[in-house]
Amino acid sequence: MTRVGFIGTGHIAAPMARAAARRGHPVLVSGRNAETAAALAGAFETISVAPNQDVLDGSDVVFLCLRPRLAGDVLAPLAFRADHRVISVMAGVAMAELQRLCAPAGAVSATIPLGFLEQGGCPLPVYGPPADLRALFGPENPVIEVATEAALNRHFAVCAMVPGMLAMLDAGADWLGTATGDPESAEIYTAQLMRGFLAASEPRRGGLAAARDALATEGTLSLQMVEALRDSGALASLRNALDSIGARLDSHA
Repeated sequence: MTRVGFIGTGHIAAPMARAAARRGHPVLVSGRNAETAAALAGAFETISVAPNQDVLDGSDVVFLCLRPRLAGDVLAPLAFRADHRVISVMAGVAMAELQRLCAPAGAVSATIPLGFLEQGGCPLPVYGPPADLRALFGPENPVIEVATEAALNRHFAVCAMVPGMLAMLDAGADWLGTATGDPESAEIYTAQLMRGFLAASEPRRGGLAAARDALATEGTLSLQMVEALRDSGALASLRNALDSIGARLDSHA
């Protein structure tokens, strides 16, 4: 079994820690979020809470799950080993900075997990060595190797679409609830509609456009929606937002 450590124990680290523990790996979590750390330790015999340096000393693979602005202050005093395999989930902390902070650890990578990883189906783009991610969380969560740090940053940008899409769904559910007088059912319907459609879709190149075009045919309400979003500039605004987020991330490289 692989000894797995987490520096930073919040909403991203917790599902990864639970997933690793369910597979029988011993897990050490830091106590920065004391409530979350205690809940993890209380739920799994194989999860323990320890100070940051003890997490490092007792781990083979170390996940860095800190807020990016805190990374330097938290990591600089710690003593990494050359045989540590380090995986960062911190957007905006450049690989060169990670390698400096984690020296002499030689295997450093970065990825983008989301909270549903423990249920499976979470794509994990990774820049750097992918083997530990595959061993710990695959094949239920597909690991996607990317060739450059800039490519990983573009995946971070697309990941930022998730709350944007949720904002759109919330606006649609609110509109439906106002129109029907039943906001609870409106939100259930809207959420389940999208969840079911995406679950039934096959992820493949061109699949999203094909699914759109299959629905948005001549004279349909679906085509009216697509054209309204395009003509209002909403789709162009999305691309502009992605460009802006990608440039922001690149500025830290």
